[in-house]
Order: sequence, then structure tokens, then C-alpha cells
Amino acid sequence: MNQPFEYTGEVARIVVREETEGSVGLKTVDLRDLNNGGDEVALPGGGGEAPYIPAATALLQNHPNPFNPTTTIPYDVAVTGDVRIEIYDVSGSLVRTLVNEEKEVGRHVATWDGRDGAGNQVHTGVYFYRMTAPGYASQAKKMLLLK
Repeated sequence: MNQPFEYTGEVARIVVREETEGSVGLKTVDLRDLNNGGDEVALPGGGGEAPYIPAATALLQNHPNPFNPTTTIPYDVAVTGDVRIEIYDVSGSLVRTLVNEEKEVGRHVATWDGRDGAGNQVHTGVYFYRMTAPGYASQAKKMLLLK
């Protein structure tokens, strides 16, 4: 008869890395014993891929920043619904709407090419972006376009 497992503390640590946009892959697990001895264990079949499900809706920092000529803006959607991401100049005028559509739950990325809504290249300077989504209104985040 086996004794029940009685221990308080970390038993296993699973490290997950994003494989492709919107998914994560689990290929190995680092197992440790009470003396921190351990072994990396490969999962059968090479592991698997699972969709990334964010705990909360969030607008993340663009990268690169500063940028020229393009930058990407990652964002997480925790509840499917209409999402809007807008770019503003320092005077608060709307420069361009990057996203204005329903998005599914997951990690998404918007790309800004430094152009306004009419397709004109904007000037070097500081720009702000913000996102609205169901139950979420972000603070403006800052980015810098350098030419």
C-alpha cells in the first residue's frame, strides 16, 4: 500500500513559451525532487500546442519603440467582442484607427506603418494609442516615430 503524498512547496515547474501568434507550445517539463535534483522530460509525441487564453484584456507596449517605419502593438482579448485600437497625435487628434472589429479570445497583434487614415506618412514625433473592448478602456500608451 502506498503512503499518501504529503508535502508543501513547489513540486513541478512548467515553463511555457509562445510558439506562434496566439498559441503556446509545451515540449519539455523540468521535474525536480526535494533536493532540487531533476531531469528534463520530453513529452510523448514532441509535446503539443494549445491556444493562449489571457486572464484579462490588456493593451501591451508596442515594439520596437522608438520605431521606423513600422511597429507592432500586441493586445490580449479575454472576452470575445468589438475591439477598437486608435492612434492619436500629441494634440489629441485621431490619426488612424488600426482595429475596429470583433475579436476572439486570445493574443492579437496590430501593425502600424506610420501612416494616417488617408495613407499619408506622418511626421516624426510622439504618438499615443489606446484600446477599447468589452469591459475594458485602456490608458493611453506612448510610442515614438523616428525618421
